[in-house]
Amino acid sequence: MNTAANATAADVDFYYWPTPNGQKVAIFLEEALVNYRVHPVDIGKGVQFTPEFAKLSPNNRMPAIVDRELDVSIFESGAILLHLADGRFPVGFAARRAADCPG
Repeated sequence: MNTAANATAADVDFYYWPTPNGQKVAIFLEEALVNYRVHPVDIGKGVQFTPEFAKLSPNNRMPAIVDRELDVSIFESGAILLHLADGRFPVGFAARRAADCPG
């Protein structure tokens, strides 16, 4: 599923399960208007312990993202939020501010 205006090309792959830390990242992605694709990771079934997920998050921590432009994976919500807030997506914030506070 793509979000942020039904993006056809995702900038970020978001490996997620609805936990508090996952929600933090999901909110940021939406508010920053980042084009992202959600990949559900069912932690109740232990999907985060699979070898495929370990390639993205070596310590099996949730959530995780893959920044497709930089071809890098980042895991744990604090690290993800710092990465996303580094200024790569400022247009989203400017567009959101303009839409919320015209004039």
